[in-house]
Amino acid sequence: MNIGKVLSLNNRLNKIQNCLKLHTKHENDRRVVITGLGAVSPVGNNVSTAWNTIKNGGCGIIKLGDDYNKIPCQIGGIVDKSTLKYDDISKRDLKSMSVASQYALIASSEAIYDAQIDLDLIKESTGVSIGSSMMDITDIIQTYEDFKKGYKYVTPFFVPRILVNMPAGHISIKYGLRGPNHTVSTACATGAHAIGDGYRFIKNGNATAMICGATDSCISPFTIAAFCRMKALATKYNDNPDKGSRPFDKERDGFVMAEGAAILILEDLEHAMKRNAKIYAEIKGYGLSGDGTHITAPREDASGAIMAMKRALNEARLSLEDVTYINAHATSTPLGDAIEARAIKSLFQSYSSKILISSTKGAHGHLLGAAGSLESIFTIKAIEEGILPPNINFNSQNNEFDLNIVSDTNTKYTNSRKIAVKNSFGFGGTNASLCFSSLE
Repeated sequence: MNIGKVLSLNNRLNKIQNCLKLHTKHENDRRVVITGLGAVSPVGNNVSTAWNTIKNGGCGIIKLGDDYNKIPCQIGGIVDKSTLKYDDISKRDLKSMSVASQYALIASSEAIYDAQIDLDLIKESTGVSIGSSMMDITDIIQTYEDFKKGYKYVTPFFVPRILVNMPAGHISIKYGLRGPNHTVSTACATGAHAIGDGYRFIKNGNATAMICGATDSCISPFTIAAFCRMKALATKYNDNPDKGSRPFDKERDGFVMAEGAAILILEDLEHAMKRNAKIYAEIKGYGLSGDGTHITAPREDASGAIMAMKRALNEARLSLEDVTYINAHATSTPLGDAIEARAIKSLFQSYSSKILISSTKGAHGHLLGAAGSLESIFTIKAIEEGILPPNINFNSQNNEFDLNIVSDTNTKYTNSRKIAVKNSFGFGGTNASLCFSSLE
């Protein structure tokens, strides 16, 4: 080995060692903040458009095509692919990627740009925590049909396209990131778990920054039919798609499937302040729990959801009275919404009537694994702008839960210290709660 290579290797090792020196603080001293946001969604393919649609009471749920005419549910939340920017993805790479990976890369690009963060300076201490709830079933069906024509018709890109960890892998590779490369797949709690895990990586000294969130794109006649067979989807509003998703409303009859990706840039507070980064909010706590009862139905006593919220607040060292807003998981299913309402009332008791609550799924549908990350963005924007996202399609005259549901647009979030809880729950009895706060 020549002297030049030795010096180059030494410089590389010194850079890694210097980077690791950032992580000597005790975990209780490390605070984690959000400095960048990116989104691909049925309500907009960037955060600005999506947030404007949400806060103004808009809706991105539409009637699906003729292929869905024989299925009980014929509506969904679809990404407008015509406005997506694929500039940073080569044609060759597009062939090897699932649509979900493409969405994740596009949303990540926006989030990194928004954070104005130079990843080249902290590659060794920047990681990725991104998940998906399930792969694209259509890709599997199509590849099987190709295989029936003969072995040579099977694409070599099939396996990379269906691996759930590939969105995280593609982002890590694109930016040369050497920190934690982590994937989460916890059904509809995926996005919240991915953010929470990324938060813990920074808090525990394993990273300086994390690219976090989730992505899903699996809408097809087959998957819609499969969820319909479970009696999980809305079927009464095929002629009125924008009325189909009705969180907490008495007339709700199931969720509306949607697709998209949402990505957050998390940073150690000290690092963010040193580079004068814009800080949207702080993550104060993260709570997890399991129901341990049923593959799809949550516990009737709501104890799983209660434990997740309580653990998030305990980690944040906050009292129940500190919480001023809850961004609910509420998907518009009769059972799920009722149990989440029960959890909120049981945990917060008489104080629950003072907490403002909304679910934005009425506007964008249920993005499955990506739901928690997109809804976290809307929670963070509410903290930043002081405007709460409305729970559209909620009839306040028939409030069976006696909760303070935000049903009107332009509802001000006026608390001097804004502390919000974001809930996400998934099949298999998996629960996650995040606690966000304005920066003190």
